[in-house]
Amino acid sequence: MHIETASLDYRDGGTALQARVAWDADMRGPRPGVLVSHAWRGRTDFENDKAVALARLGYVGFALDLYGAGITGSSAAENRKLMQPLLDDRARLQQRMQLALSELRRLGTVDAARCAAIGYCFGGLCVLDLARSGADISGVASFHGLPGAPANTAANRITASVLVMHGWDDPMAPPADMLALCRELTEQGADWQLHAYGHTLHAFSNPLADDAANGLCYNATAQRRSWLTLRHFLQEIFL
Repeated sequence: MHIETASLDYRDGGTALQARVAWDADMRGPRPGVLVSHAWRGRTDFENDKAVALARLGYVGFALDLYGAGITGSSAAENRKLMQPLLDDRARLQQRMQLALSELRRLGTVDAARCAAIGYCFGGLCVLDLARSGADISGVASFHGLPGAPANTAANRITASVLVMHGWDDPMAPPADMLALCRELTEQGADWQLHAYGHTLHAFSNPLADDAANGLCYNATAQRRSWLTLRHFLQEIFL
C-alpha cells in the first residue's frame, strides 16, 4: 500500500475551491470514491485525514471545500459567519455539493458508478442535503450531523442509502429533531438507518472536542463504533 495525496483545484463560478484527494497508488483500476464534507470551520487536517483513512480502505477519499480555497475559521464567530450563508441558501449548498460529486467522478481512479459521501457536524447536514436533492449517489453517512430539513426538497425521492450516526445527548439535535429526520427520510422513500449512541454529545468523533458544558465532547467508544459502522455501510452499498 502506498497512499498518495494531492490538492485539486476547482471552481464554482467565481469562487475558487480546493479539495484534498487521497488514494492508494499501488491499486490498479478505478475504485469507489467517497466525499468528505467538512465541519463548520472549513476543510482542515481532520477531514484530510479522513480522506487518507478512506484511501487505506481501498477507496478514493475526496475532502471537499465549501467555503473557498484556503478559507477556514479560527473562532466560533468566524466559523458561524462562514457557514451561515450556506444554511440560509440550501439550494446553493446543494449545488456546491453536487459540484464536488462531479469533480470526484471525473478522477481517473474513481469508479463513477460507485460514489458516496460522509460528513461531520455541518458536513453531516451537507451530505444529507446531497441525498435530499435526489443526487445519483450510492449512499451518504452523517456523523453527528445537523438534521434540519431544507425547504426545497420535500417533493424529491431519495435514491441514496442513508446512514445517520448520532449522539443521543447532542443538544444541537435533540431526539424530537432526529425523529423528524427519520419521518422525512421515510416519506422520501430512502433506505435509511439511524445509529444513536447513549451518553454521547455533539462532535463525538473529534478528539479535539472538549467543551462538554456547550455540548461538544469526544467519545472514543462512539468514534470506534461509528467508524466500524461506516466501513460496513460502504462495503454494503458498493457491492
